[in-house]
Amino acid sequence: MSFQTISVIGLGYIGLPTAAVFASRKKQVIGVDVNPNAVAIINKGSIHIVEPDLDMVVHAAVTNGYLRATMVPEPADAFLIAVPTPFNEDYTPDLGYIESASKAIAPVLKKGDLVILESTSPVGATEQMSAWLAAARPDLSFPQNCGEDSDIRIAHCPERVLPGHVLRELVQNDRVIGGMTPKCSAAAVSLYQIFVEGECVITNARTAEMCKLTENSFRDTNIAFANELSMICDKLEINVWELIRLANRHPRVNILQPGPGVGGHCIAVDPWFIVSKTPDEARLIRTAREVNDSKPEWVLEKTKLAVAEFLQANPHKTAREVTIACLGLAFKPDIDDLRESPALAITQKILATHPGPVIAVEPNIEELPNQLAGQLKLVSTESAIADANVIVLLVDHKTFKKIPPSILTSHKVVDTRGVWSA
Repeated sequence: MSFQTISVIGLGYIGLPTAAVFASRKKQVIGVDVNPNAVAIINKGSIHIVEPDLDMVVHAAVTNGYLRATMVPEPADAFLIAVPTPFNEDYTPDLGYIESASKAIAPVLKKGDLVILESTSPVGATEQMSAWLAAARPDLSFPQNCGEDSDIRIAHCPERVLPGHVLRELVQNDRVIGGMTPKCSAAAVSLYQIFVEGECVITNARTAEMCKLTENSFRDTNIAFANELSMICDKLEINVWELIRLANRHPRVNILQPGPGVGGHCIAVDPWFIVSKTPDEARLIRTAREVNDSKPEWVLEKTKLAVAEFLQANPHKTAREVTIACLGLAFKPDIDDLRESPALAITQKILATHPGPVIAVEPNIEELPNQLAGQLKLVSTESAIADANVIVLLVDHKTFKKIPPSILTSHKVVDTRGVWSA
């Protein structure tokens, strides 16, 4: 199939790099986003997120006329939906963004178009998207009604990239492509082969949806083991970092490193999509989520203990005079993404419970998110070390790894990433 114009709905951490890569292959790409600020920044050839080398690719694509952004969908040959899929308070999936994106592109669909859902989704979401499209466009036929002869091709193809390496992994990683019919899959493969150097592996839509959820649930379960081990070792007065290093010398053991919890819009979210569909069967997956979700509270208790130990050593001071520095707010090292970040959640709870000053260091952002603006002071690493009595290391950014432990001897330290404790 020939795809001359490609539309990407959602210009975030996945959508914008995907749009840029298609544009770098000299395809006309229309990026769509509801955020007017993001649209304006992209049309100037700049980016509104942090991702290595993405700024150069976007600048070249915009300058050469292959990429432009808009707030209203326009006709195209293929539409890739890459919008958020959060969960509700009861951990059920929220498909509102997908529904809105579907209804937005429906008026510009034409016979022969391809629609791909890239958003990580619960099983059945691709079929639901197709149903929304069909309801909005009764003049067109869709796979659920007409099978291989449908006017519109529908497929699911989840992203599987690592923040900080998105451009490389978009191109090099294999893609799992699940069409609602074989012709839908073939059309999607043809689209991705424009830039994908990895293998495009074909399955059905439901299996493709479950594949992404399975990958992240597997990782979540392994992280939960490490996090639970860290809490056990703390109670037994064992250095968990040394223990894991020793255990990993076994040729068939590979334990991950513990941390303050699990964040991001994938691993911290996707397992709940499985639990919501099969609550009685997904027992291990649910437990892993509960272990990882409990870790921030454990870190908070360790921080309170560190404050108490400092006050015990300095009886002339009160809790109001104890300054806590939180090092890192992002959900993982060396990125600016704060989505579902346990570091951010822990910092907010410290801010709400500690009577004294709380400061934070996050070298990858220039300003604090709205929920912390005016409440928390963002400072440099040097200022944090100079001003703080208790240091809580939450993210192992490169900047923090360079801090020599020797300058922290007068501080009480809660090291959730083993940067100094290991």
